[in-house]
Amino acid sequence: MQVEYDKVADSVYFRLKGNDVAESVEIAEGVVIDYDSKGEICGIEVLAFSKRDLDLNRLVRLRDEELVAEVATA
Repeated sequence: MQVEYDKVADSVYFRLKGNDVAESVEIAEGVVIDYDSKGEICGIEVLAFSKRDLDLNRLVRLRDEELVAEVATA
């Protein structure tokens, strides 16, 4: 997993796989899941990251499914 933080946009992107994005779906306000052509999750973007009650150090240790659930409910 690669994690990128954009200070200007206050967003975090979790790149789970190196696959190209085929579709993006907003699953909660400011949380976008990217899917590859096989329908597998390849990335997660979280907008307004600093305003959410999320611990980045903890998030990077979660499995993909746990990460999705955690950011969707924050």
